[in-house]
Amino acid sequence: MAVSAKSVVCLCFLFSFCHVRGAHIPLKMNRTILNLLKHYNISKEEKYNGQLVFSKESIPEKLLEKRVFMRGVLETYETLINKMLKELPTPLPHASGSVGEGGAGDDVRTELNYILTMILKLKTIHYNEQDNLLSSLKKLIGIKMDSATVQSKALGELPWLYEEASDLNNEIQSRRRRRHAQRVKTHQRG
Repeated sequence: MAVSAKSVVCLCFLFSFCHVRGAHIPLKMNRTILNLLKHYNISKEEKYNGQLVFSKESIPEKLLEKRVFMRGVLETYETLINKMLKELPTPLPHASGSVGEGGAGDDVRTELNYILTMILKLKTIHYNEQDNLLSSLKKLIGIKMDSATVQSKALGELPWLYEEASDLNNEIQSRRRRRHAQRVKTHQRG
């Protein structure tokens, strides 16, 4: 009895923590994630091995970089959940010809589809502008480095790209100087 009471207290604490910490996470989504964690259960050794899939240290501090990174994380989750959906067993047809309930598999499929819908909604509403940037970055990864044509063209394009990168760095430094000067002026007046 004491063990179950402790479990209830821990669950209440977990739900209250999730509600406070994840204020933008709907309650239904929290419940769905908890249900899915029961289905995709791994050992404590695997769960707490000190290696996160998405490390908090890899999240940039600057807002623009953070937004681009988070867009990439959402895209990764989209791919991961689609893979999880494909790995689920397909529902078995009943004798009447209709597709029947596959039990827990259908529940998991429904819950994964719900999570996927929520991720897609967040991605399209708040991270649509980063899509073009990520597409451009993916194209950079696909450049054929061994091609003589690519090497020659890249050398020809280097001067204007180098200038563009230098100007961007100078612009960032100028903004910092202006902000610093503005803070000094405000501080001197106060």
